[in-house]
Amino acid sequence: MNFAKRLPAVLLAIGCVCCHTRQQADLIIFHTKIYTVDSAFGMAQAMAVKDGKVLAMGSDEEIRGSYSAPQVVDAGGQYVYPGFIDAHSHFVEYGQSLFTATLFGSASFGEVVQRVKDFSAQHPGQAWILGRGWDQNKFPGKAFPDNTLLNQLFPSTPVVLVRVDGHAMIVNARALELAGIHPGQVIAGGSIEMKQGRLTGILLDNAEKLIYSRIPVLSSTDYAVQLDSGQRRCFAQGLTTVTDPGLDRVDVERIDSLQKSGRLKMRMYVMLSDKPDNLDYYIPRGPYKTDLLYVKGVKAYADGALGSRGACLLSPYNDRPGWVGFLRNNPAHYDSLAAWLVGTDWQLCTHAIGDSANRLILQVYNKYLKGKNDKRWRIEHAQVINDQDFGLFGRASIIPSVQPTHATSDMYWAGDRLGADRLKGAYAYKRLLEQNGWLPLGTDFPVEDISPLKTFLAVVFRVDAKGYPSGGFQPENALSREDALRGMTIWAARADFLEKEIGSLEAGKRADFVILDKDLMKISSSEILQTKVISTYSSGVKVY
Repeated sequence: MNFAKRLPAVLLAIGCVCCHTRQQADLIIFHTKIYTVDSAFGMAQAMAVKDGKVLAMGSDEEIRGSYSAPQVVDAGGQYVYPGFIDAHSHFVEYGQSLFTATLFGSASFGEVVQRVKDFSAQHPGQAWILGRGWDQNKFPGKAFPDNTLLNQLFPSTPVVLVRVDGHAMIVNARALELAGIHPGQVIAGGSIEMKQGRLTGILLDNAEKLIYSRIPVLSSTDYAVQLDSGQRRCFAQGLTTVTDPGLDRVDVERIDSLQKSGRLKMRMYVMLSDKPDNLDYYIPRGPYKTDLLYVKGVKAYADGALGSRGACLLSPYNDRPGWVGFLRNNPAHYDSLAAWLVGTDWQLCTHAIGDSANRLILQVYNKYLKGKNDKRWRIEHAQVINDQDFGLFGRASIIPSVQPTHATSDMYWAGDRLGADRLKGAYAYKRLLEQNGWLPLGTDFPVEDISPLKTFLAVVFRVDAKGYPSGGFQPENALSREDALRGMTIWAARADFLEKEIGSLEAGKRADFVILDKDLMKISSSEILQTKVISTYSSGVKVY
């Protein structure tokens, strides 16, 4: 047999040898532009994944020449990013909100009531009618409504409608009766609103607890359905990890069980709600960690929200003379909590909106952290900061955890609350980034939309989904595109002590990534929200 006739067999033998010399992977993604978000903000064309982790990154030729896999995906020139991480969201509440009356975007309280009527008609026999999303700042006159209409329409069924930010609610007379709330009742760290001697149904902050304690606990089946619905929507947005601040032990145990059964695939970082039952159980045992769950934070609340005037300010509200808001607890509470946790491995994370609340928490943190450290204690929102207090973040390595779409939602009325001078220290993300050189970004959903692309738009271009305002709201505090992507990935991971596992695409890390059809680093602002999520992978498994 001459050589020409033997050539196919020779090539086949060589090919087989090459096959055997290539390392086995589970998945190869190629023909793409990968933003690794590693320390060099490097790029790659292809990635090999094995056992849920990144095996290697490189060019198409390098990866396809060195690795083989049963699953090979040609990304068609599209763009790969680390899975988006929401550094502050209410995942459990979001799942639950999908099964209640949706009130977001209502232009009047009349519209709110109509939506509740429609929901009740579609879901007859509800023991309690729940809803969320109203915002009086969108109503004519921007004043809190009262419950007169709800009382007339629902005389025997309790109705609980939570404001968009979760820091206020309006309830009907039946709900007030079941909670034992009466005219003239006073509660620390909250408010039970009255008008002409009668209850209006408006409850602020700590007063909401009186209602929540009466609402029946969800069954395990309903809880699972709601979280599954929530995770499917999150995966569709490219989210692979969410941070949920303020959960109770029962939530942690249910989440852990759902994850271990394989029903809940969302990766979660959880902060325990600052309650004795939670802390007395978990703090002595130390942080709890699995492949999908990390419970290491403690969430405290310093004040309420700016939209409901519960944020605690150093001087009175510009649109309510004599009123400065309130603290949710006595200052001594935050001092004792910090004194306890500073000697543990737990991370203290405190909600603070107003400049007075932020100053108090910054001073308490600085008292116990005593300079630079790696405790990564956080202030959630860090929304209104006095000019004299920005330096307190960097001095004690305190992490401001911010939600950029709050700025573009609040910009329509925040100046009315704060006045022009005080507004300059609000939503000041560039100044906050400068304090430690990194800044985790989130959405606070369902307070805001779950979309990470809206976060990117708001923090880079400082405009809302309508492109308003031209030139951006306080554009001096915009972040670069690279820092925005870091804030949604590696910096969010770092805020959760997970930067060695997720947040960037590097060998040895979890293969959490999202494929988009556009290049976020180059497209115009008008194209950001037109960008489509092609697919989302968690630990190398396609979840969307």
